[in-house]
Amino acid sequence: MFLMDLIIRRCEKGLPRELGPVARAEQMEPERFARRVAQGRIVVPYNPARKHRLCAIGEGCPVRVNVNVGTSGSRCDPALEEKKAKAALANGADALMDLSTGGDLVAIRKKILKLDTTVGTVPIYEAVRRAGNAGDVTPDLLFTVIREHCKQGVDFLTLHCGVNLQALDALKADPRLMGVVSRGGSFHCAMMMQREEENPLYAEYDYLLEILAEYDTTISLGDGMRPGCLQDAEKLAKSVEYMTLGMLAKRALEAKVQRMIEGPGHMPLSQVGYNVRMIKEITDHAPLYLLGPLVTDIAPGYDHVVAAIGGATACLNGADFLCMVSPSEHLALPNVDDIIEGTRVAKIAAHVGDTVRKHEGWKTGREAQMAHARHELDWDAQFRLALYGENAQKVHERDGETETCSMCGDLCAVKMVNELFGTGGKKGMAKQKKAKAGKK
Repeated sequence: MFLMDLIIRRCEKGLPRELGPVARAEQMEPERFARRVAQGRIVVPYNPARKHRLCAIGEGCPVRVNVNVGTSGSRCDPALEEKKAKAALANGADALMDLSTGGDLVAIRKKILKLDTTVGTVPIYEAVRRAGNAGDVTPDLLFTVIREHCKQGVDFLTLHCGVNLQALDALKADPRLMGVVSRGGSFHCAMMMQREEENPLYAEYDYLLEILAEYDTTISLGDGMRPGCLQDAEKLAKSVEYMTLGMLAKRALEAKVQRMIEGPGHMPLSQVGYNVRMIKEITDHAPLYLLGPLVTDIAPGYDHVVAAIGGATACLNGADFLCMVSPSEHLALPNVDDIIEGTRVAKIAAHVGDTVRKHEGWKTGREAQMAHARHELDWDAQFRLALYGENAQKVHERDGETETCSMCGDLCAVKMVNELFGTGGKKGMAKQKKAKAGKK
């Protein structure tokens, strides 16, 4: 184990050479970037076992988006998962997680790890597959799988260390309608109840940190007790887990292991801000990674939109990393179209978060440029500035090439006001006239 090589330890002395391009990409002074990594306010998941494009997550960085891919026991097509992973990256994903539970898990993970991006996994899934069921997972097996994932080059691991006997007691004392909806969380509950033992990831946390430090792998402290419906949002178990994660986050930082926090699940929109701020405070502002939050339970098929609403609100209050929710959430394993749609909507939510996280974020850059382009009726500029301009152009042109949009047509307010005041519109109009002349 070479502790001196740990990114946090090196950042305490200055910015490591390989993080220089990352700091520049974030437009952050090297000293400030290094200090935030050393303080645990920023993480750069980077397992030295493999080279790839690095991604900074946390304070002062843009909101990042992760996309989950992976096989299941009922649908196992590794080639499809690879295609989905590439589609996610092509549409703006900053990281991938391989959540495969069916087929040759090592081989599938190897394919995903060849992609030029940050990659995470959930080792308990593979441990359960090897054991046959959750109750038969031994501490030795679980730690062996964790070490194998680290050795293979995985950058961050979701580990449900906060699902301990205390959280389980809270679940029993204040029962929830949906119980435990986290797959990893349910596995650990089964292990504890069937073996009548503490969660090994909690009981032997120091040993876990030693493994992670050996490979400089980031720990993502999983939200195994997240509520699975709005009715469970105010139940005790999640808050007990929050407190545990705060303690574990502190211990990870002391061990110079990069860490981020996961949470908080399904909850009413009015509770999102409070929960995010509470988690950030308890964990000393560690980067926060969340799926959703999902703020209504009655929109299956549109849960990617539901998650975007919750995610943008969460970012307003300090969340740093959004996990894509697909249109097939709660319904089926996503297909490629689901991945594309979910990734795009998550990226939009992340951008909305950035407009309020950054100083005057909505007054500058593309937001301001888009306002000018619309004022000028400059369609080329609008398509160039749009997050997904190709799609915007396709929609605009489906009724034929027009100077304005086909909804307003000759009654376009922008065109009318420009003509009344003699402002704007000239650039866009000239382009339209030139295009029409070319067709003749």
